[in-house]
Amino acid sequence: MYESPIIEVKLTPLILGIVLYLLIDCNNFFVSCERLRHRELLHRPVVVLSNNDGCIVAMSNEAKALGLRRGAPLFQMRDLIREQNVAVLSGDHEFYSACSRKVMHVLRRIDPELEVYSVDEAFLHLPAEIGDLAEFGRYIARHVMEKTGIPVSVGIAPTKTLCKIAAGFAKKYPGYRGACVIDNELRRQKALELTRIEDVWGVGRRLSRSFRFQGINTAADFVRLERSRVVKLSGVTGERTWHELRGMSCIENHREATNKSIMSSRTLEREVYTLQELREIICAFIDTISRKLREQQTYALDLEVFIATNRFRTGQLPYTPSASQTLPEATNYTPALAETADLLLKKIFRPGYGYKRAGVCVHNILHKSALQPGLFDDPEQRNKRERLMQVADKLNRTLRGHTALSIAAKGDGLKQHLK
Repeated sequence: MYESPIIEVKLTPLILGIVLYLLIDCNNFFVSCERLRHRELLHRPVVVLSNNDGCIVAMSNEAKALGLRRGAPLFQMRDLIREQNVAVLSGDHEFYSACSRKVMHVLRRIDPELEVYSVDEAFLHLPAEIGDLAEFGRYIARHVMEKTGIPVSVGIAPTKTLCKIAAGFAKKYPGYRGACVIDNELRRQKALELTRIEDVWGVGRRLSRSFRFQGINTAADFVRLERSRVVKLSGVTGERTWHELRGMSCIENHREATNKSIMSSRTLEREVYTLQELREIICAFIDTISRKLREQQTYALDLEVFIATNRFRTGQLPYTPSASQTLPEATNYTPALAETADLLLKKIFRPGYGYKRAGVCVHNILHKSALQPGLFDDPEQRNKRERLMQVADKLNRTLRGHTALSIAAKGDGLKQHLK
């Protein structure tokens, strides 16, 4: 068993009276969810696959110990999986979203102003005078486990980036018993020395390669740089991370500065009876919402689709269903939102009804500066998607209201259906 590398240090706090953040990070979340309904998978190596069963997106600790890697194509790992009797499961995101909502519901009883940052992570705000911080963190970890069956790790620190590092220690070293606190200068310095630069929140794969080429191998190496060099190497985002690692909180709850939700809906000119027509209408709403998200540099974590029959029509009971889902990662990428919206629409559509109203709403909106990598996140792929959307938005703006590029599933969109 690993020993805790910094838990024994007891010094004065970094800043007396400062508001501390507490990060709840669900351990191997998808695997933990699967073990709730497949108890026989406890202590057995488990991997969960992507939507098309092509890649490994989540692993148990036992699977990690075998050398299996997140993001690795399944076909490359088949021999090892077969030899080691690894359980292979297809992802069930509806179930994972339901488990996530249970965890967040428990946490909201502790802090109603909870900040949900991904399907498996959330921040709470705590006053420094709460008492024994580590014991409080362990209490939360036990409480979540008892109420939901999902194991979590807790990181407590004066900035969100340091919270991520603390939660990583709590997850890696059993000696912390589920909660790690970075609340004084020596703990902060020790934690930064032990943290690889690629493990710092906000430092992607590409940037970490550049840093290592410059001899910046740990978080401690990074914070030793002069501010001017940090800006030169990594821009404003890197400067924010540099301040956060030094104990200065820079990442606030940006959801308060933006819309908490964005909706696009319409009453239709005529009743729509076919799934295909509704799909085109919903995709038109997605096109509008995703563009608004990009304009304000925000990303949505929750998506809701609703449809409704004509409530004034006699001889037929009204049908007003809706369906929602928490996305694997916050996004403003039109195709990703459209794909999820299409799945939700198929769940609630019933043939034989004439639909008079439809709409889409996104919730849990995060500012770009508060964005963090998700379980599926590939920084290079994300950059490609963002560049594609930038080109599409630029072309569409030059046509002054006319759309040059849009998602193919949109078809004629709302042209034939607006009232």
